[in-house]
Amino acid sequence: MNITYESVAVSSRIRLARNFNDYPFPGMLIRSPHAKEQASEMVRTVHEELNALEEFDFYDVGTLTEARAAYLVERNLISRDLVRHSAISAALIAPDESISVMINEEDHIREQYFMRGYDLKKAYERITGIDDVIAESIPFAFDKEFGYLTACPTNLGTGLRASVMMFLPAVSRRGLMRRLASELNRLGLTVRGASGEGSGAEGDLFQVSNEVTLGFTETEILAAVEEALRIVVQFELRERERMKKEGGISLRDKVTRSYGILTNCCVLGMGEFMELVADVKLGIALGLLDCGRGLSALDDHIIAMRPANIDRLNGRTLTESERDAFRASETVAFLRKKGIFV
Repeated sequence: MNITYESVAVSSRIRLARNFNDYPFPGMLIRSPHAKEQASEMVRTVHEELNALEEFDFYDVGTLTEARAAYLVERNLISRDLVRHSAISAALIAPDESISVMINEEDHIREQYFMRGYDLKKAYERITGIDDVIAESIPFAFDKEFGYLTACPTNLGTGLRASVMMFLPAVSRRGLMRRLASELNRLGLTVRGASGEGSGAEGDLFQVSNEVTLGFTETEILAAVEEALRIVVQFELRERERMKKEGGISLRDKVTRSYGILTNCCVLGMGEFMELVADVKLGIALGLLDCGRGLSALDDHIIAMRPANIDRLNGRTLTESERDAFRASETVAFLRKKGIFV
């Protein structure tokens, strides 16, 4: 991936939704008197098959502490729906966190592959290997006309959701997101906030993904998202140039002020942190700030500074004020260590 895409495409994710024959879908299963027995059968089988393939960390969601569950949700390794189904759900996660297999979320299986930057084809090839292994152990619910059967109709067909997390400060701040979203909708894609459906534009981060999976092949879906990415990157870069040209000294002042706060603060709330880091990332992308390590290190730092991640780093549950102080000190040290400077 070249530097042009790197400054816009933060990460890629492929997700497959699957259900098994002869088992009620999770929404019905959780109300069944045989829920625990049937859920245990599915969890045990999937666990055995995947561990024969490679090593995974196993999580029985029903035994997770609230803090541990929040940590995994913040890292997008499990979902809030999986936690809500804790009586019947589990997760298998690769040690490097590139693969997450959720059992009994909205569907029996939600397989996810994550990677930094953009390469959906590589991500798809990787997750299909996991998918094939699971399918060998328990047959998937499949219809010749409708394809893979899923709890939500929008996932019927391939069950494939291809998404790219994108950093879009120029489009967002120049009030052009509605225009971009309209163009993507015309192509059969959707744009959401960083945390998915219903979430806001935290840190100028947005997810672009296919809207439906029925009536399209996997190859067609990947090609559509790839075309959308090209359009979004070109649109964002064009608006960044306009922003830089029109912003002048005021834009440089905003970026350097944000950098100054982040490198000298004593208390830093999560909302302010996201706004200021987005300014610094924009400054790096526009060449107003220098960074020898690229933007990916900053993206990793954002995840590490979320509340449950901070608690895990400290080995205990902190108060909000303690987290804000920790976030400030860690960010000051991080920026100075990583060689980001005006």
